[in-house]
Amino acid sequence: MQCIKHYTSHGNAVNELKFHPKDCNLLLSVSKDQSIRLWNLKTDTLVCIFGGVDGHRDEVLSADFDIRGERLMSCGMDHSLKMWNLNTPKVKEAIHNSYNFNAAKSDRPFKSPSVNTPDFSTRDIHRNYVDCVKWFGEFILSKSCENCIVCWKPGTISQPIDKLKPGDTTVTVIHKFEYLQCDIWFMRFSIDYSKKVLALGNQVGKVFVWDLDVDDPTKARVTKLAHANCQAAIRQTAFNRDGSVLLCITDDGCIWRWDRVANTNR
Repeated sequence: MQCIKHYTSHGNAVNELKFHPKDCNLLLSVSKDQSIRLWNLKTDTLVCIFGGVDGHRDEVLSADFDIRGERLMSCGMDHSLKMWNLNTPKVKEAIHNSYNFNAAKSDRPFKSPSVNTPDFSTRDIHRNYVDCVKWFGEFILSKSCENCIVCWKPGTISQPIDKLKPGDTTVTVIHKFEYLQCDIWFMRFSIDYSKKVLALGNQVGKVFVWDLDVDDPTKARVTKLAHANCQAAIRQTAFNRDGSVLLCITDDGCIWRWDRVANTNR
């Protein structure tokens, strides 16, 4: 591989990157500079900046696209979770214009608009740093250093997300996936591509795996994985495409691999 580009715009450390689920040219970055930025890698442009007056007040630690790529959910050290809409005329126009921009033919840089106000914001889910967030259908999965991943929804349980009113801070907690010995921050969970399996490692080398292929999240079964030689904090987990392989990275520099084994019991 060869390094052919580098992108500069953030004013501090970048904490996470995510590709758009439908447009492989769009990349999301979140930073210690309290902003979220959307990039077009095909034209090397900074498409849009999310943050400002009503944005995060501290380091942004994580963000995720919904399955349609129309919304973002971000979280950070300010204990808050914020939802941003990509389906507005302002953002859609910026994405369209970024594809037509040619730096070689322009004497000015691309004009990147700023979105200062999220569609939804809450600090009622967690009481500490929120270090990981992912969409789960119309629900949200997020965690802090409180020994649980919270499954929740903006608004009421029956209220469509696109019907949320400006300033509405109502949240509905669906379920808490509880675990042990994971009360330090920057411990990331993962979900497989099909949204059927959830995994998180703890600070003593154990892995908790939940089967999400159920109608009700409260009925998800949990399996605990452990190996005698794995005792360091597991900072991040990742599944392969079909969820049959789970990788875990630890503070002692190891990568642990767990493979799904077919159940032969009859």
